[in-house]
Amino acid sequence: MINTFAQVDYLASAGGSVWHRASALTKLAAAVAVIGGALFANGWPALAALLVTVIVLVLTARLPLRLILAAITAPLLFAFVFAAAAWDGQAAHAAPRLVRPVIAGVVALWLVGTTPYPDLFAPISRVLPRAVGDSLFLTYRAVFSLLGRVERLWKALFLRGALQGPVRRRAGMMGEAVGTVVLYGFERSHRLYQVMHLRGHSGRICGCRHWLDLRREDAWVIGVLLWVVVAAIVFHGAPRS
Repeated sequence: MINTFAQVDYLASAGGSVWHRASALTKLAAAVAVIGGALFANGWPALAALLVTVIVLVLTARLPLRLILAAITAPLLFAFVFAAAAWDGQAAHAAPRLVRPVIAGVVALWLVGTTPYPDLFAPISRVLPRAVGDSLFLTYRAVFSLLGRVERLWKALFLRGALQGPVRRRAGMMGEAVGTVVLYGFERSHRLYQVMHLRGHSGRICGCRHWLDLRREDAWVIGVLLWVVVAAIVFHGAPRS
């Protein structure tokens, strides 16, 4: 999992597609429009148009096929449970419940795979409370360190035979492992705050590189946004799913 996160983070900064050069603000608006269109779509034509749109987006962004397949299949695991719970005997009603999470997952991959995290969190932090925005900014980077810690801890437990034996013994070991990771995260956040304070932290983290620098490539993103709006209007009268 940590390798997947690291790969997405690298692709967001090292990619050279037209979507990578567009500003974060327009891409964020387009992603919100796609997700909103999928949630309020009336019928299959609108959902099919949005699904094709997001697939084209990730393919033209030159994201790895493995990540695309993961963005498609991962939401299906949870959506299938929800669709099964709400099953009324009609596949036409259950299928859209599976397609909507796929659309959201793929467009989210396109957004985070083409936008460096400082640019992505900068516009979000402008509308959220200061503490929440700064916490999101720092948490994103801390995830990599914590996942690496968990991975090393899991390997150590496996090599030392801690995952063998009775269920009660294994449960106790896993509880101690979780406690170790929590304490490590708390200690790391405390050290990070002290370092930031010593370096003159003024109470505001500015993750603002180029999130508002509109460029020629933003015309493509605006085109996607307009296409989503047009598709929602054109297919508004389609039969409900």
